[in-house]
Amino acid sequence: MSVHAYVLIQTDVGKAADVTRLVREIDGVVSAEDVTGPYDVIVLVESGSIDEVGRLVVSQVQRIEGITRTVTCPVVNL
Repeated sequence: MSVHAYVLIQTDVGKAADVTRLVREIDGVVSAEDVTGPYDVIVLVESGSIDEVGRLVVSQVQRIEGITRTVTCPVVNL
């Protein structure tokens, strides 16, 4: 069973489009969209476990230049 999570991203001013383009290239990213509001980019990721989601966010997403903050929200099935 795969694990899905939304990653909410804040970026430096003027960097959202670049961040979105780069994050879309990461394996495990299902979608990435520019948005308005308190976050600049919202990303949907899919992986085999919550640990893998964490590794993907820390080792790949957070390394993208222009990202200032991420919040990872795992999807739950109630």
